[in-house]
Amino acid sequence: MTSVSFAPLLPWAVIGVFSAFAALLTAIAFRKHATGAGWRGAALAITIGALANPTLNTENRDLLTDVVAVVVDRSPSQRIGTRRERTDQTLRVVRERLQRLSNVEVRMIDAGTTGVGSSGQADAIGAAPEGTRLFSALDLALADIPVDRIAGAVFITDGQVHDAPHDPTRTPRVGNLKPLHVLLTGERGESDRRLVVAEAPSYGMVNSELQLTLRVEDAGGSERPGTAQVTLRRDGGREEIHTLEVGKDQRVPFKLDHGGQTIIEIEVADAGGELTQRNNRAALTVNGVRERLRVLLVSGEPHAGERTWRNLLKADPSVDLVHFTILRPPEKQDGTPVRELSLIAFPIRELFETKLTDFDLIIFDRYRRRGVLPQSYFVNIVRYITEGGALLGAVGPAFATPLSVYQTPLKAVMPGRPTGEVIEQGFRPMLTTLGERHPVTADLAGTAAEAPEWGRWFRMIDAVVESGTTVMQGVNNRPLLQLDRIGDGRVALLLSDHAWLWARGAEGGGPQAELLRRLAHWLMKEPDLEEEDLKLSTRGNRLDITRRSLGASPEQVTVGTPSDDRLPVKLEDQGGGRAIGSATVSETGLYTVSDGDLEAVTVVGALNAQEYADVRTSPDTLMPVVQATSGGIYWIAEDGVPNMRLVRPGRDTSGSDWLGLIANRSYIVTGVEQTSLFPALAVLLLALGALMMAWHREGR
Repeated sequence: MTSVSFAPLLPWAVIGVFSAFAALLTAIAFRKHATGAGWRGAALAITIGALANPTLNTENRDLLTDVVAVVVDRSPSQRIGTRRERTDQTLRVVRERLQRLSNVEVRMIDAGTTGVGSSGQADAIGAAPEGTRLFSALDLALADIPVDRIAGAVFITDGQVHDAPHDPTRTPRVGNLKPLHVLLTGERGESDRRLVVAEAPSYGMVNSELQLTLRVEDAGGSERPGTAQVTLRRDGGREEIHTLEVGKDQRVPFKLDHGGQTIIEIEVADAGGELTQRNNRAALTVNGVRERLRVLLVSGEPHAGERTWRNLLKADPSVDLVHFTILRPPEKQDGTPVRELSLIAFPIRELFETKLTDFDLIIFDRYRRRGVLPQSYFVNIVRYITEGGALLGAVGPAFATPLSVYQTPLKAVMPGRPTGEVIEQGFRPMLTTLGERHPVTADLAGTAAEAPEWGRWFRMIDAVVESGTTVMQGVNNRPLLQLDRIGDGRVALLLSDHAWLWARGAEGGGPQAELLRRLAHWLMKEPDLEEEDLKLSTRGNRLDITRRSLGASPEQVTVGTPSDDRLPVKLEDQGGGRAIGSATVSETGLYTVSDGDLEAVTVVGALNAQEYADVRTSPDTLMPVVQATSGGIYWIAEDGVPNMRLVRPGRDTSGSDWLGLIANRSYIVTGVEQTSLFPALAVLLLALGALMMAWHREGR
């Protein structure tokens, strides 16, 4: 480009005054018809032009490329049906056609992934709980490009974009796209069903009715059923089926049957013809809280360890303890008038018949048959256990006699059968092989050494193992602590009444409080103390897996992703019955982990992931932006990939079968050549020539 500029040798004010004076003299000369006035005026004009010093500037320019951003949606919804294949095919065609355009630089951005895109050109923002964020990825890719170099942008997507501006006219970045074109990868008329958890409690009282608020949404399709079946499953247990009306928020009741975490899986039945069933399922964690833990402690004859049980249970503020010690059985006759007795009558009917199921745990501490409890009440206790109750028997020497509780209907639930022998000698309680892996006794303080530094006990009752698991042993490896499951309930049998010695610190004591605490919580089905368990937890993009087992831990588990991929994950044995592993998660949704025997589920990301709120292909979200930038929307499945061309600014940028990109023709100046229009020698010759002509005219 060529232009003229001035570099005056004197200030413009001086030149202006000189020019005015010269013009005045020339005008006077012409008025008086002076000879050579014209040549004198020419000489003055040449001199003034030389003082203004006009320069001819010629710029050397390099043309800059126009930048086109192609944003490829790689979010999970793009993996539905044939969208992924259609996206890849469209991307190849777009790349080929853009390469044919002259002076165009193409930037490919993969959005919806969690790192650098496959093209390596720019980072993309993933499909996190915020959903698919194509505009954020576009901003990141074009952050270093001046506005006057942007030729436009092309989105290859299903239209489900969650960071589109609500009002494009008030969003400065939208005007910089000039234009935005959208290539839709899905098909018209798609339909899908979605399960929405509208409300869910994060915690609740055990055995109290809680409620979930669920909604089933049917999007698209001509005819949909008015109801849908929804299945609830707690901790992988029995299924509960509910019928809900489609499109309405409805409450679904459920109960927690234990403290700690409960995993609730929810699934709605397939409506037929759906795009995906990933949004038909949901899972959530509800923490169970026991309002008051009701424990019935029934003690037999007073002994040194009785206060240990009472102190342990009373120390826990969440425990509501009912403690009865039978001091005066019916057969005792000493002549004392009844009206003078200050003892409280034992309310056996109220406790063992009408209110038995109100208790979470029953403890018989050195109890023996004394004619207080009839056989029918023991039958009630057996029924209570099989229906989900818990019984702890801490037995003493009476267990080996005919007055033993084993000689009652409780025999059916006892894991050990007494031989009639009471062993009275010092011994150190030890863990069995299974005890080293069982969560009740594993990792107890002092078990790291081969011989734990625990204080000795001096009495145990010999018994033969009938059922259950022996986790501690005493003299000659005989069973000391047995655990068993009876129906829906649990039973523990401690074959010694000397656990109190640990509480008193005899010979260094032992982990009596921790052992009994774990024992009570295992009896009440706390999930953290399950023998066979598979637990999942998430930290960022990492899924941690913990497998607990009494047997050999599996070497690996299979992780099922929301995309229905199956990933093997190796587990490392940590000892104590635990094996751990981890996997990297890259998408939001429901993950399942299975080792062949157990299966666990967890949700990564938001409960109602925005990515799956509506998986149908739709232009509605992007339409305002496309219209504001004079772009176009194209259905690839119907019309194929449109042709591409460069257009001048201000011209149409879209048609039925073509899309236009702006040819900005931006440039940078690499150099400037300056040429003076009044060279010094030429000025001198012209001025002298004019003066000589004026002198010549005057001479004539």
